[in-house]
Amino acid sequence: MIFDFNKNADISNWQIEDDRVMGGISQGKFELNNNGHGHFHGIVTVESNGGFSSVQNNSYDLDVTPQDQINIRLKGDGHDYQLRVKDDPSTYYSYQKNFKTTGEWQTISIKLSDMTPTYRGRTPNKPNFNKNHLSQVRFMIGTKKVKESFELLIDKIEIKKH
Repeated sequence: MIFDFNKNADISNWQIEDDRVMGGISQGKFELNNNGHGHFHGIVTVESNGGFSSVQNNSYDLDVTPQDQINIRLKGDGHDYQLRVKDDPSTYYSYQKNFKTTGEWQTISIKLSDMTPTYRGRTPNKPNFNKNHLSQVRFMIGTKKVKESFELLIDKIEIKKH
């Protein structure tokens, strides 16, 4: 289990990072809702050269293999999101995989080796995830369109070992 959201969960290690770090005005929030689910929501906009909001947890120290799979039980709003992970906090790039939400509860399964490197919207000349360690998990939403609201409920995040 990477994280099990529930009414007693400590979410203090989950931090919002929006495009405000580069002058944008998108704004995300993260809290536990009344049912104990992680609730990532807010507004994302391209105004002021922005376009993303994310919530991340940098406190992990997990042994993994590239063949392991991340399973996430969540309920989105129909928007596309990204799961991003890092093998080490000092690595400048992340590994990402897009996923679509349906508006219903669903389980998203992502094999770590299917995650591609990314840095500020570009693809560095690096291989797909091929590490044995996981230090960060991040959910991100971006827009290339107009201002829009978003909402993602997260129930649990697990690693399935292979």
